[in-house]
Amino acid sequence: MVNREIAPKFQPIKKLSIHEPDSIKYPNGLQAFVFHSADIELIKFEFVFNNYFDDSKLALLNAALSAMLREGTSRRTSAQIADDVDFYGAYLMSEYSFDHTALTLYTMHKYVDKVLPIVLDILTDSIFPQKELETYVRNQKQSLEISFRKNDFLARRIFYKNLFGDSRYGELPSALAFDTIDRDGLLDLYNIQIQPSNCTLFIAGNVDEDILQLVNDLFGQEWGRKGLLLKDHFNRVIPNTGILITEDKSDALQSAIRLGSLSISRSHEDFPALQFVNTLLGGFFGSRLMRNIREDKGYTYSIGSAIASLKHTGFFTIASEVGVDVTQKTLEEIEREFTIITNEKSSENEIDLVRNYMQGVLLGSLESLFSHVDKFKSVYFSNLDLNYYQFYTDVVQSMNSDKVLDIAQKYLNYDDLLKVVVGKIK
Repeated sequence: MVNREIAPKFQPIKKLSIHEPDSIKYPNGLQAFVFHSADIELIKFEFVFNNYFDDSKLALLNAALSAMLREGTSRRTSAQIADDVDFYGAYLMSEYSFDHTALTLYTMHKYVDKVLPIVLDILTDSIFPQKELETYVRNQKQSLEISFRKNDFLARRIFYKNLFGDSRYGELPSALAFDTIDRDGLLDLYNIQIQPSNCTLFIAGNVDEDILQLVNDLFGQEWGRKGLLLKDHFNRVIPNTGILITEDKSDALQSAIRLGSLSISRSHEDFPALQFVNTLLGGFFGSRLMRNIREDKGYTYSIGSAIASLKHTGFFTIASEVGVDVTQKTLEEIEREFTIITNEKSSENEIDLVRNYMQGVLLGSLESLFSHVDKFKSVYFSNLDLNYYQFYTDVVQSMNSDKVLDIAQKYLNYDDLLKVVVGKIK
């Protein structure tokens, strides 16, 4: 009989098993990756497009393009698209990120031939109706007006603008900017960006030969448009670092704090080690920042840090909201934690805790076939392969107090951080 009073022993990950997809390259330039599992009748089709930029001003237009993809074609209105998808119990969504635009379909195996042609219609014949565009612009302006009343939103805007400067990542929406979006601009971007040579298709589920043939028939040929896909343009990031930017809110009860700096991306060999140090500092509920500023001092409900990897750079950030009477004290405690982590060795117990947590998170993120797809996407778009996760695991298991101190001294410098406070500093 199992003794429930004794916790099970931690076991290191010996070898990760991640689903390796089949690769298909179509004559029209479309790259597909197929994750087959005969037991999964729900099938996912994810069409991912690299966002095209000739200058940073297209960032807002790319977001609008993603939101407007399902708003109508020459043959279907937005209502008809929604009704047709719902009729077959499918789900269709579009997503936008800094570097990619995605259109994702979830449908049952038996209805693939009914629903997939709708996606083809969207990707080859979207018309961006003027009425729907006006509704989108109006809703975005109203949402922006509401968001401007929130300190955390303002802090994030100021942070991104000063960290990423004039690059696409620093381009922020405004009411006037939304007014510049027009249908012709959307159509031009659509014709350039939404084409097979700029698309990666991820298919997961019970993908049999009939489905592969259907995909080939629908998407493996030219899509009817031959827009010239120009080379992606990226303005070099020149951040404002080592400065404190404050925006005073006389009636604020809380201050939003955002700190950070540019950092390395996933393709850098130190990235897993830096993720480890970040987790120790502020990357999970038992981190130093949480124990100090939430549990010990009671200054906030939540504080955390993160390392993000983008196509052209990476960045480190810390975010929290605290009472206005302890804003300055919170900044001092964050600086104190930076001083400790860059000058003192961590205990082996703490390192073991972080190691076990990170290994558990990795295993938990591989619970389904669809999560294996996400893991593959992360490395694929970083120009890596699935061997990265074994490298990641090896690094996490090898971390010790000397390596933690070395990485912290190399990448964490409080004086270099961009610091943003929206609220009050007493």
